[in-house]
Amino acid sequence: MTAKNNRIFQSKEDFLTQYRDACETFAGKGFEELNDQERYYVLASLVASKAKNVRAAARPEGKEVYYFSLEFLIGPLLDNYLLNFGVRDIVEEGCNDLGTPLDRLLSQEVDPGLGNGGLGRLAACFMDSMAALGINGNGNGMRYRYGLFKQVIKEGRQVEKMDNWLEHGFPWETRKNESAVIVQFGGNVVRHEENGRYWFTQEGGDLVKAVPYDVPIVGYGGKTVNNLRLWSAEPAEENFDLDAFNAGDYAKAMKFRSDVEAISQILYPNDSGEHGRILRLKQEYLFVSAGLQTILRTYEKKFGPKWEDLGKHVAIHTNDTHPAMCGPELMRILVDDKGVDFDLAFKIAQETISYTNHTVMPEALEKWPINTFRALLPRTYMFIEEIDRRYRESFPHDRDNWQDLLAQTAILWDGQVRMANLSVIFSHSVNGVSALHTGILEAETLHGFYELTPEKFNNKTNGISHRRFLGNANPSYARLISNTIGDGWLSDANELKKLEPYADDASFLEEFEKAKLENKRRLAKYIADTTGVELDTSMVFDVQVKRFHAYKRQLLNVFKILDLYNRIISDSSFQPRPTAFVFSGKAAQSYTFAKEVIRLINSVAEVVNSDARVNDKIRVAFVPNFAVSSAQLIYPAAEISEQISWAGSEASGTSNMKLMMNGAITLGTYDGANVEICKLVGEDNIKIFGLRTEEVENLRASGKYWAWDAYNADRPRLGRIVDELTDGTLAHLSGNFESIRDELMVNNDHDLVLKDFYSYVSAWEELTASYADRKAWNRSAVLNTARSGYFSSDRTIREYANDIWHIGD
Repeated sequence: MTAKNNRIFQSKEDFLTQYRDACETFAGKGFEELNDQERYYVLASLVASKAKNVRAAARPEGKEVYYFSLEFLIGPLLDNYLLNFGVRDIVEEGCNDLGTPLDRLLSQEVDPGLGNGGLGRLAACFMDSMAALGINGNGNGMRYRYGLFKQVIKEGRQVEKMDNWLEHGFPWETRKNESAVIVQFGGNVVRHEENGRYWFTQEGGDLVKAVPYDVPIVGYGGKTVNNLRLWSAEPAEENFDLDAFNAGDYAKAMKFRSDVEAISQILYPNDSGEHGRILRLKQEYLFVSAGLQTILRTYEKKFGPKWEDLGKHVAIHTNDTHPAMCGPELMRILVDDKGVDFDLAFKIAQETISYTNHTVMPEALEKWPINTFRALLPRTYMFIEEIDRRYRESFPHDRDNWQDLLAQTAILWDGQVRMANLSVIFSHSVNGVSALHTGILEAETLHGFYELTPEKFNNKTNGISHRRFLGNANPSYARLISNTIGDGWLSDANELKKLEPYADDASFLEEFEKAKLENKRRLAKYIADTTGVELDTSMVFDVQVKRFHAYKRQLLNVFKILDLYNRIISDSSFQPRPTAFVFSGKAAQSYTFAKEVIRLINSVAEVVNSDARVNDKIRVAFVPNFAVSSAQLIYPAAEISEQISWAGSEASGTSNMKLMMNGAITLGTYDGANVEICKLVGEDNIKIFGLRTEEVENLRASGKYWAWDAYNADRPRLGRIVDELTDGTLAHLSGNFESIRDELMVNNDHDLVLKDFYSYVSAWEELTASYADRKAWNRSAVLNTARSGYFSSDRTIREYANDIWHIGD
């Protein structure tokens, strides 16, 4: 597989010459004197330098897109960039000649700790696609010194360890001292007046230097290299307390530096306490303010102070509400620093900024106490307050429900700054990330705004980088695809449709099965090495990998496994399809329920895997520390894709797309992007179960659902599983699970685990029963791949570019 590109190495010999020279340049030693980690670092540094040269030589023309996201889960870059530059085969052959396989070097690369879940992975895929499509795209985020955390499992529990991902350096980044900017927190706003003109300054408080680190984003074909700018917080001035140091109070001497550097120390600090919440707000403001200052500085150099034209040349996109302050902060800079009229500044902000919502549940929308916000960001808050005042003053009173609409849409309400409302009011476009999600936004979550300004709303169904998650992650299957239909699918995912005729080709299906088995063996080895759990690769590999959250219903999956376990033991005639259940994902540090579900999975695994009576039927593995690198092992091996959130709760999902693309069959609710998957693959090639969105809404509205009814209706089966949470059956590893039982039976099963249980288990049994017909199963799997091209992030970005950013207008 080769990209039609600017080749950074012309031949194997050229690569070997450059690589050996780079060993001396970057490491000061010959190749033979280096260890594997050093050899990786040199190779990555060499490719990074090539990428930077390409970027410097040719920048895309036209409108600049700045994508603001608190997360960029970019994953390991070397393998992806070798593919995109079209030199992977050359480098692989060269490394073999050197006696060091490329895969061994690739294994040295750590996952950058710059994101956690789907939000960050989506941002990374979008950056990849903008570069692949030749769009002038720039990422703007935070450079976290430590990642969210490294997840280890002890006695079944998630334990959070420091993720020191920068321990050996990051060869892809370049520190840009000359581009640092100052960001101000706290202090007081002072009003000045002279000759009838008045202005404001923010005085006092803390001054923080935001220092950018740039990471090249290489597009497929190597013709476009865009930039991801990540901000680190440092003191603007050294405020070292010499007296405290000399007195031996070293912590006090370094306190200011420590407080400032904490801003960029860790992704998502624990926000269960006030200090953590303030730190989170500082993170959000720092990367917004620093990014906007840079944008305006760059714009002014190129176009001069023609601020009224900013929206013609610049698009600022906010990924969820973390960058919601882009609007008022852009106004603050324009008004206070550039002398722009208030009304014009607001007009410019709306023309320039657009917003993607990722949350369907109103209670999950980000909000900040006014007092906290105003104390930390006094001048920016003034712009929010004034825009909110004008919004209320101009609100149309000619509607019967105007008071209700105002209550839904005002920025300031009930003592809080509502960040989603802030985002909508300051944007010209608001989009959801799946057809179902956008419909819910319009009908419920943001209905007031939709009623007032329906023209702002549009849908942009999420997408994934098919080059990374099929091309890089699944080399055996990717090779088969390219040998069969050519490698044009790497640049145009729609070409995967050419696989459809081969879904009925016996020899192709046989090769597909070989590729799947190779991937299952690869994953089984990884699981055995990291957890000690042995999986039988003749079993169905049933996979649920994603962030842990109640609505994603990993608990429902666990209940299914317990049900199978109980039935196998009590009924010798019950013979389910032998299945290996694979889980992975992290729970937020302060999310007690999600962490308990992880503990439950590991406790169930302990019981199941140590019971010889069931080991030939079911096994369970939890893969710790889910990351892009481990995901690239899991997705290709999966045969069943568990997408089981309750209908109406998942905005989109992207693991469903990655698994589908790799030939896994979806077992899911009619939720998020499962809806689009179902329409694309057809009902014969997916398994849908459970309540639909409108049924969930009606059930909740009726107030008639009572978890105890489900429990009492089948005590021997469903009731038994609930009882096992607290009767000692699962307590051997680390105790019972009273809190999970309370969530179901005391809090009345908000996530409808018991309600959807029988529909789910029945659907699973029907799906796995069909696994015996290998030809039919593989045919369905191949059709999933063939019809997955729609979910390429290239398609999504084309829609953003045309409909939201108006590139080419």
